[in-house]
Amino acid sequence: MIADVKKSAEQKMHKSVETLKVDLGKVRTGRAHAGLLDHVRVDYYGTPTPINQVAGVNLIDARTIGVSPYEKKMVGAIEKAIRDADLGLNPSTQGDLIRVPMPSLTEERRRDLTKVVKAEAENARVAIRNVRRDALAQLKDLQKAKTISEDDERRAQEEIQKLTDRHVSDIDKLLAVKESELMAV
Repeated sequence: MIADVKKSAEQKMHKSVETLKVDLGKVRTGRAHAGLLDHVRVDYYGTPTPINQVAGVNLIDARTIGVSPYEKKMVGAIEKAIRDADLGLNPSTQGDLIRVPMPSLTEERRRDLTKVVKAEAENARVAIRNVRRDALAQLKDLQKAKTISEDDERRAQEEIQKLTDRHVSDIDKLLAVKESELMAV
């Protein structure tokens, strides 16, 4: 039973860290990367479809993303979807290639993005602490029901705290990397 509680807590904590990675990937750093457009949805014949299913997304150079629609009719819809995605990007069409230049970030914008990144990391820390709280409550219930001893409960609490510390340090590392990316000119 203790193993189930620990395994469940670890899975939930890991999921929180993975979610943070995805969220941080959406915050742009001034350098182009194809993953920036992953969450953009294109209206494909009335159905919102991920951009990578209606077009090839690749890097032209360090500051430009190239989007090549699989169907020529989709050029306008893809361009509109990128513009409407609230990423601060302004695509331009050249024939059937859509070029998405990455504007350079101002110092003020970098600071704002750093605040956003810190808030995302804090949300992930809170989620991990909530998982810890729930796991500890489950252990207390098991101990009250006399299915585990006090010593077993205490050991399990220490192990869950170690899990929590490890995942919070992972979040801190992710945050440090993203902040250094944002502040690099």
